[in-house]
Amino acid sequence: MMMLKPLACTVLSAALLSACSVLPTSNEPIVFKEPSLSAPFYALNPFNYNEPPAFELELKKVGSSKNRLIVPATNSKTRQVSYATSASSNQIDVTEIDDFLQLVEGKARHYPPRFTERQERKGFEAKLKQVNQQLETLTANNNASFDVLIRAFKASVMARNLDLGSAYTTKSMDYAQRLQKLNKEDPELNFWFGFALSEGGGQREAIPYLDKAMKAGVQEAYLSATNNYLAMEQKKNAVQILKNYKLQYSQEAHVADQLIQEIEKKGRWNVWQVMNPSK
Repeated sequence: MMMLKPLACTVLSAALLSACSVLPTSNEPIVFKEPSLSAPFYALNPFNYNEPPAFELELKKVGSSKNRLIVPATNSKTRQVSYATSASSNQIDVTEIDDFLQLVEGKARHYPPRFTERQERKGFEAKLKQVNQQLETLTANNNASFDVLIRAFKASVMARNLDLGSAYTTKSMDYAQRLQKLNKEDPELNFWFGFALSEGGGQREAIPYLDKAMKAGVQEAYLSATNNYLAMEQKKNAVQILKNYKLQYSQEAHVADQLIQEIEKKGRWNVWQVMNPSK
């Protein structure tokens, strides 16, 4: 993926800083090998766990190794991804942004984020701050496009999840409200707005957005809705959502059964404590 090298370099730089006091003991040339990223915790395609992530699906449509993913910067209320070698006026190349955001989603889509390596998390945090700053410049336009705002929204939610500052909570809600004015029926927006509200303490407010996402076919919305009802101490509703999930996604029956058992016997309040949807 296109962002693997920059991200790996960020992680590697942090690791090197912590080991800078160690000097080589021979004249042999030092060859640094980029560390591989650990596996994602969350499924990279929340719409359908059996499908590749949206970024990879978009890359298949590019049609040429020179083409990039291009979106309008302003004056667009819906998604308008196009494929060209470079962005023209009033457009932005989001190829690297989308590549990186996909990687972050695998670790930090929900709270708390899931990292096994401290240095890897630091690399993600440093790069996410940069991406947020880049997107904030674009969203400063009052007529910023839906494509720009949805990326800024997701980036700010994950920055909040990574505890990068309370300002990201305010920014994420501002982006969500602006997006609602542009296209309140967008499935991805409703999913992200729903679980962001829920995980931020607004469980009751989250219900209509998660309901819309489930009706629109966002697979992970069922699990977020389950979490939402558990946080509200409404176990019957949580179990019913999982029964619906089992009917809708028969391949996930074992997951639904396991979660129902955990809820009924142990009162689990978070489905991510029980299962790993990326596997």
